[in-house]
Amino acid sequence: MAGRKRGDLVPRPAKKIEYEIRFATVDAVRGWRDLTSTVRNAMAETWDFLTRTPLVTTPTNYRLRGELGSIERSGITYDRWQHKPTAQGTARIWYFVDGQTVYLEQVHTNHPNETK
Repeated sequence: MAGRKRGDLVPRPAKKIEYEIRFATVDAVRGWRDLTSTVRNAMAETWDFLTRTPLVTTPTNYRLRGELGSIERSGITYDRWQHKPTAQGTARIWYFVDGQTVYLEQVHTNHPNETK
């Protein structure tokens, strides 16, 4: 833990069975920051869900359908998933999973026009 000093935040260690979350785009970075500042508790629960069970279908987490149902990255096609941080809200997170990594592709603070 080189470079750590008193007062620094302690990073949460990941369990071996958990997924890690990475940003796939700069827009996802911005969207995550914006959502975290407005619905912090829901985003903490989203983090827990995505690190533990990103491939489980629920009323707030499911694969997108049709043309939006897949995404190609570096010549590989992945299933595209959508997660709703809150059941009643309009925010959406689009992501894909590669191995044990969840890549946040798009983080929408409002319902994306593509799925309306």
